[in-house]
Amino acid sequence: MIKVNRRKSMALIGSTVVASTLAMPAIATNKKIKVGALRFTSHSGSFIAYERNYFKEAGLDVEFEFFQAAQPMAVAVASGDVDYAVTAVSGGLVSLAQKGAIKVIGGALSEEGGIDGQKYLVSDAAFKAGIKSPKDLNGKKYAVTQAGSSFHYMGSKMAKAEGIDLSFTPLQKVGAIIGALKSGQVDAWSIVPHIAKPLSKGGAVHIIGNVADYLPNYQVTTVFTSAKNAKDERAMTENFIAGFSKGVDDYAAAMIDKSGGDDGVNSMVDLIHKYVYVDRPREKAAPSIINGTMRLNKGAALNLASVQDQLSWFQSENLVDKDISIDMLVDQSYVKMIG
Repeated sequence: MIKVNRRKSMALIGSTVVASTLAMPAIATNKKIKVGALRFTSHSGSFIAYERNYFKEAGLDVEFEFFQAAQPMAVAVASGDVDYAVTAVSGGLVSLAQKGAIKVIGGALSEEGGIDGQKYLVSDAAFKAGIKSPKDLNGKKYAVTQAGSSFHYMGSKMAKAEGIDLSFTPLQKVGAIIGALKSGQVDAWSIVPHIAKPLSKGGAVHIIGNVADYLPNYQVTTVFTSAKNAKDERAMTENFIAGFSKGVDDYAAAMIDKSGGDDGVNSMVDLIHKYVYVDRPREKAAPSIINGTMRLNKGAALNLASVQDQLSWFQSENLVDKDISIDMLVDQSYVKMIG
């Protein structure tokens, strides 16, 4: 249960941050912090850092707080109930940044060429009615959690590229969207591959396109914290990024580079399964976890150009104020800026 109560210096390269902070944590050992997360494979960097004691080595005693959508997590970070989190940039997140409540401090999930990414999906009814690619979706119902969510952004950018109109339907939670798509109450949606691929195998949902075709190098999720932590708790924040980055490195080595072979993949699946698809037996969860493999940015590097594009889109849609600048949203002093 969430209780809502309560600049630019030299860019630090992620590897430097990891080396310096893990070698000598600048805060008291076992500093208690809360980390917000969704039970998605894309949050694996945090799970690995916790399970392999990388947070502990960085002087942090981490407790997870799990959420079902991005907006409540952003509110919890702004209020101080959660210290750090990973989520997509949303209109709500940008508005909180404008109020001086939060700062994006790094990047996490990204679309990258050569790595299977997020998919555009349609219901079976829509597919049978002739919708075989995104350009066929003109006038159709496109599911989003909320207006100004990442789903809204992905759908809108695709629609603009194809010269079509979509009817955006807010359904608040991912579970509600899945149910509506399967039953044909909405026509289309976009989501990460570990959800998209299993859904498409049952026949009630079909994959008709890739998000990367419209948004190459899209910075899907970001690492963020309260503005207070970013400004006043620099050592703690650097230590969090250090531990998180080691978890990301392990994830990439096992799931993308396959440096440990099948044994390495299986070991990583076992770890992630403690947090993702926990209601399924391991043998049923494993294919979905593997299907969810996408790039998590090394050193929590942030694609600033992609974040700027998202901010500009929110402004063009009148979802946030026109005078919000990238510096209001992003503290560029913690990690390497790319893009």
